[in-house]
Amino acid sequence: MNCKFEKWTFLAIILILLVGCAEDEDPVTAIEEEPEEQTPIQAYNNVDRELWIYYDRFEKEAAERGIQIDLRRERITGEISELHEDGVAGQCNYSSFFPNEIIVDKAFWDRANDRSREFVVFHELGHCSLGREHREASFSNGVCRSLMRSGTGNCIDNYRTSTRDTYLDELFDQRFFNEIN
Repeated sequence: MNCKFEKWTFLAIILILLVGCAEDEDPVTAIEEEPEEQTPIQAYNNVDRELWIYYDRFEKEAAERGIQIDLRRERITGEISELHEDGVAGQCNYSSFFPNEIIVDKAFWDRANDRSREFVVFHELGHCSLGREHREASFSNGVCRSLMRSGTGNCIDNYRTSTRDTYLDELFDQRFFNEIN
């Protein structure tokens, strides 16, 4: 009987070790966050669908600063296509005869993150909607003061989440509107 008891004790200990150390068959998985419900964005005519979110953000950021912009009414077109100039991520073509047009370079678009895309679209809308010229000014540390820098100067871009509001406050500063008209 002593031998059976030892055998059963031994088996019980092995079983406890196996069960205690085994991975769960059905591990608890992290709850996936539901994507935020976004209000569908109304279409912008003659604007590539991928640009709509940036046109919409531009209008909302202006409104937060007390400026009403209606890019649909302004009829600014937008497309993502190949630009043949080296180092050019976007351009605004403006005319008194045709609606203003934004073109974003496809190669840039395909590799850019959301913040970089926003930077370029907002810069070009700065020209096409706000009539902004380039501003090459920089802070004493060499960081660009404006989202409207040309890219040919010596300042360093610093457009990120922590500096975004400062850059957008400057972008929507009405003292600089209609410089190119």
